[in-house]
Amino acid sequence: MIPIEHVLLIGSLLIVASIAVARLSENLGIPTLLLFLGIGMLAGSEGPGGIYFDDAHLSQSVGVIALVFILFAGGLDTKLPEVKTSFFPAISLATLGVLLTAFGVGFFAFFALRFSLLTAVLLGAVVSSTDAAAVFSVLRSKNISLKGRLKPLLELESGSNDPMAVFLTIGIIQIIMNPGTSFGSMALLFVRQMGFGIVFGFFFGKAMIVMLNRLKSHYEGVYPVFFLALAALTYGVTAAAGGSGFLAAYIAGLVAGNSEFIYKKSLLRFFDALAWLSQITMFLTLGLLVFPSHIVPIVWTGLACSAFLMFVARPASVFLSLLFARLNWREKTFISWVGLRGSVPIVLATFPLLAGVTGSEAIFNIVFFIVLTSALLQGSSIPVVARLLRLQAPLERKRRYPIEFAPIDGVDTQLVDFIIPFNSAIAGKPIVELGLPPDSLIALVNRDEKFFVPSGGTVLEGGDVVLVLVNDQNLGRVREIIMKWEKPKEK
Repeated sequence: MIPIEHVLLIGSLLIVASIAVARLSENLGIPTLLLFLGIGMLAGSEGPGGIYFDDAHLSQSVGVIALVFILFAGGLDTKLPEVKTSFFPAISLATLGVLLTAFGVGFFAFFALRFSLLTAVLLGAVVSSTDAAAVFSVLRSKNISLKGRLKPLLELESGSNDPMAVFLTIGIIQIIMNPGTSFGSMALLFVRQMGFGIVFGFFFGKAMIVMLNRLKSHYEGVYPVFFLALAALTYGVTAAAGGSGFLAAYIAGLVAGNSEFIYKKSLLRFFDALAWLSQITMFLTLGLLVFPSHIVPIVWTGLACSAFLMFVARPASVFLSLLFARLNWREKTFISWVGLRGSVPIVLATFPLLAGVTGSEAIFNIVFFIVLTSALLQGSSIPVVARLLRLQAPLERKRRYPIEFAPIDGVDTQLVDFIIPFNSAIAGKPIVELGLPPDSLIALVNRDEKFFVPSGGTVLEGGDVVLVLVNDQNLGRVREIIMKWEKPKEK
């Protein structure tokens, strides 16, 4: 039994080292997941760290818990108005695309690599989901964003495609372990998994908002704990009922994140931090589980599977599932290339291990190798591909302000920021002369990256960013006043 002080010491050192290395390597354009996995491998039994770890059950448990909070946080951060136009293409990718990828890789492993049919399809199912977080971490490190609907499409796909991969993995394991499993029982499993996931996720998402707003605790620290428990409860109840707990967690986060609730900004920051901690812990644990010497014998098999997945299976699934989507060939090509494999395939690869499926250790090692090659080749080339396809756009940094305003029940006021155009009609005028509604107030001005509290005599300049406390009913009027452009003078 390892003393708890040693566990805390080693765990904290690994996390600190992971964050430090990730920070130093941002300019290299390497996905952070690769770095975290690498640190876990170096700390493992065959690395300099020499930590022996061979507990697939614990790794799976850590992975499941981490994925619940990662998916919930992803749902909280997804803005419905932004993804509405990408809803059907994303769902097509998350269902039909995953299915086509799984069977494509499966048939390749069956015909080319001589796997048994069910083992081959199981391998395809395990590697069928993508990880958009890795894509956007690379783009952010290069100060690149994406044009059009690509960003919300990839975000929604990655948040919603994990349940399909989980269903396929569990279903195929069930067929392998129980050969008498009928097609009807598989169809029922699919309906139950997806149906319960959607219904329970929507119900718990709505219930969270009601309970949070009615909690009315005097201690602000209670709210993150309560929210955390509700997220875990969503997964637990759904999974116990036979549904997809991962899908329920994502939908609950999506519903909650697009609603108003008390302490919303601080709770979003809490779950963002929790998602990062979950990712680091999961990758480190999965890295520790790997024995590099077991990877060497499957290098050529892994390379063949990885190449087929990247250059054939993923592109074919994307172009077929987006056949009727209003996307041009460049956008579809980019979506095909950025199908990075992340933590989910490695977590799913522990399912066959624990079920005792024949060849499960080989599947785990191949999947791990595929994730490594995907991160190295696809991850490092994403900025180049975006530029070659002319899909890159300047990265818009989120503005940060020294004050916050959290709306509560009974208050119909919000804090809104506006950038004053350089040819604005109000540029050069003092605030007192703007004619703002009586219940609207310019609370803060950002000029040349310096903040100050204005007075009525403060003269506004073009390029100023102003934070305005405004009543919802007068928002349109305030926007009209501030954003009004000066008419060009007649010659």
